[in-house]
Amino acid sequence: MIRVQDQPAFVLHQRPYRETSMLFEVMTRDQGRVGLIARGMRSARPRHARGLLSPFVALRIGYSGRGELLTLTGAEPAGASMLLAGRALISGLYVNELLVRLLQRHDPHPELLGRYALLLEELAGGVDPAWALRRFERDLLAALGFAPLLTEVAGHAASVDPAQAYSYDPEHGPVPFAQRSVPPRVSGRALLALAEDVRPDGEVLRELRHMMRAVLRHHLGGRELNAWRTLAQR
Repeated sequence: MIRVQDQPAFVLHQRPYRETSMLFEVMTRDQGRVGLIARGMRSARPRHARGLLSPFVALRIGYSGRGELLTLTGAEPAGASMLLAGRALISGLYVNELLVRLLQRHDPHPELLGRYALLLEELAGGVDPAWALRRFERDLLAALGFAPLLTEVAGHAASVDPAQAYSYDPEHGPVPFAQRSVPPRVSGRALLALAEDVRPDGEVLRELRHMMRAVLRHHLGGRELNAWRTLAQR
């Protein structure tokens, strides 16, 4: 029997469950992604405030039960909700979908909750979503044990050359494009910008978007995200 109280968390996704309940996918600090049933949420007198259990709201929650799906027992705000709109909102929804699809349930990565909260602050504060997302994707992969190789050439005792073009192998890292002419093609300048946290120009950001999407697609087993189609239209 699991009983958890006062756990920092964010809602990632929600959907109706049975007649009057809701099923929430929640990222917690200490238990990772958790599936929670909020009973009676669609009844006339829900136990938990509907607006509170929304994406981008910092929470402290309690839950209990056995098995894959647990029961929400309490929820309180742990800070102001992040007001996202336009590209920032679409970016936040993309990250939520990515986390639901990439994180295994009950696989804790305590550092991710704080990193996610920082991303929301950046998006709400007007940081360029394209740059904020690339940095978050990099840090997410590192937390899961898949840190992208950005400063060294795969299989070579050499550093990445900012003037060189590379093919990015999702399993191994950058390979000189002359040796492996397979997309995604990315410049050494782009790789080093991401490694050094130095925001590049728009063209280099596009290179990084294509590269990171290929890496993420690989770790998603080749599956596409719905949010990628939405982002492609922006």
